[in-house]
Amino acid sequence: MKKIRLYWTLFLVLQIVVLQILGYFPVFVELFYSNKFYPFISKFSRSILGWIPFSVGDLLYFLAVFFILKWFVKLFKTKNNWKNIILDIGFTISIFYWCFHLLWAFNYYRQPLFEKMNIEKEYSDADLLKFTQLMIQQTNAVQILITNNPKQKVVSTISQEEIFEKSILGYKNVAQQHSFLNYEKSSIKKSILSLPLSYMGFSGYLNPFTNEAQVNDRIPMINFPFTTCHEMAHQIGYASESEANFIGFLAATQNNDVYFKYSGYSTALRYCLRNWDVRNPELGKKLRSTINPGVLENFKDAAEHWKQYETFVEVGFEYFYDHFLKINQQEDGMESYSKFLNLLINYSKNHPIHF
Repeated sequence: MKKIRLYWTLFLVLQIVVLQILGYFPVFVELFYSNKFYPFISKFSRSILGWIPFSVGDLLYFLAVFFILKWFVKLFKTKNNWKNIILDIGFTISIFYWCFHLLWAFNYYRQPLFEKMNIEKEYSDADLLKFTQLMIQQTNAVQILITNNPKQKVVSTISQEEIFEKSILGYKNVAQQHSFLNYEKSSIKKSILSLPLSYMGFSGYLNPFTNEAQVNDRIPMINFPFTTCHEMAHQIGYASESEANFIGFLAATQNNDVYFKYSGYSTALRYCLRNWDVRNPELGKKLRSTINPGVLENFKDAAEHWKQYETFVEVGFEYFYDHFLKINQQEDGMESYSKFLNLLINYSKNHPIHF
């Protein structure tokens, strides 16, 4: 047993070295992992676990925490050689690290969508202005379509369960144009950890070990469809947060359901406005004045919702996750979420965005 722990600990060092090298071969990862091995293992996981009504992945995390705490208790109760302690830790981390990458995280090293879809990386202020005006136009139009009143905020009439069921339809529409974004075998669930996720400031996450898309069931309903589509993008192998946002937007806005469209357009609009807050606050104010009051009311409600969960926990976790993303090929860290505008704005130049 001691030899096995030693080999796994040494294997952890090898894994880290290989991953550093793998970053230089994104096309190799794209061809042999993301397009061949991963689709098989992910569909298998979703087929096995998708029908179960609760989150298996969340339960696994509870069990993992239980056994870690049990190990610590045992550590303090008995005398242990420091070498054995190091081997125990190295053995555990190595297995976790291997499963994490084999089952999903090698996708961090795949070919970027910029290259795969021949999309430019940068955009100008003029490009952003044109796109922001388009998002205002689309968001206003859908808001009026739903409420028949520009001053009335949108209140969703579809349940979270219905959103899970309908979300795959948007992906079917997107796949007609981009076949590599095809989604099969649904496995989308409300997270048992929704309360702690709220305090961490997160709307959802993908469990890389079970391939279940976990959605925080406490988030505002106008954000729920977009978040669901975002996590589904992770399920089909797009680890980058900016790419998942981009794909999530396409799947939401190309869904036939108006609440999905509103969720997608309003989310992109919020990111545009945040951008103007940094680039040109005065112009940002002028652009806000053209947004329907009902839309702004939805934005206000969402901001107030998240404000109630603001604590040091969120700050600490965002710091941790920012560094986690940077370690895993996302140099912009938490800012990578907003970088999806680079993809979306340049994509929109050659692909009309309308409802």
